[in-house]
Amino acid sequence: MERRRSERRPFRQHRRKRERVHALGVEMDLVRPEEVMHHVSVAVNTGERYCVANYNTHGIYLARKNPAFNAFCQKADLIEVDSTPVIFFTRLLGLHSRPFHRCTYLDWRRHFWSLANREHWRVFYLGGEPGVAETAARNLAKDYPGAIVATRHGFFDASPGSTDNDEVLAEIAAFGPNVLFVGMGMPRQEAWLLENADTLPACVTFSVGAAFDYEAGVQRAAPRWTGRLGVEWLFRLLHDPRRLFGRYCIEPWALAPTVIGDVALAIREGRLFRAPRRPPRVYVPRDDIGVKLTRLAD
Repeated sequence: MERRRSERRPFRQHRRKRERVHALGVEMDLVRPEEVMHHVSVAVNTGERYCVANYNTHGIYLARKNPAFNAFCQKADLIEVDSTPVIFFTRLLGLHSRPFHRCTYLDWRRHFWSLANREHWRVFYLGGEPGVAETAARNLAKDYPGAIVATRHGFFDASPGSTDNDEVLAEIAAFGPNVLFVGMGMPRQEAWLLENADTLPACVTFSVGAAFDYEAGVQRAAPRWTGRLGVEWLFRLLHDPRRLFGRYCIEPWALAPTVIGDVALAIREGRLFRAPRRPPRVYVPRDDIGVKLTRLAD
């Protein structure tokens, strides 16, 4: 694909202790989209279970209000930050966040589908209205014919032990996915993944919301520059004010006490508005090429 001919940015291939930070009452991972795809690729190749969650401001609000959503995020192997305002806030607190730490499906979709196409990954998408995911799969097959995609709409009784739920689990197991996307909206998709984690086959799982609605053309995705500037929420609000007004204009106020507490702590620790210092560079001897320039605490 065209993506393979573009310039590659260097990225870390190993997890770091300081990668996971605490802010706004939750823990999240400051990772680049490339790093997410690297960890996913490793998990697929080794056949292990690997769960990727994500926080935006709505998710942070739900973590305080919905026990199942909170439990899902606490058990996740990787927690993306899907919010430029959250990235900006963590930077204000003196944490080592950068704009490129914002991760969401639309940020890594080309990379993901390029990998799926090249490695012939089996991808199952659960969610959306009847017919939407099928349309998305047909659209993706035009550009990524090597990816093997199966779909199932999200309109079913998801109660544990229900006939519908058992049928969905059997369908997923029969397909044997490398990657399972669940797009049924927060917090339903997270609750479903939590409840069925032990029954699902070993694979990488993502909660991806309306990902296939975008692929099918049912919903219009915000231009990527709006995400980089931190105004994607405004784009979405203007296009769907009835559904999103409460999420973007009311819910954030519930986080005000936590925001104040985080700022007060940053002031006491002397890190507010201060970028974290980089570890000193040192030379570490290597047997094969003499020396290697590295950093302490990486």
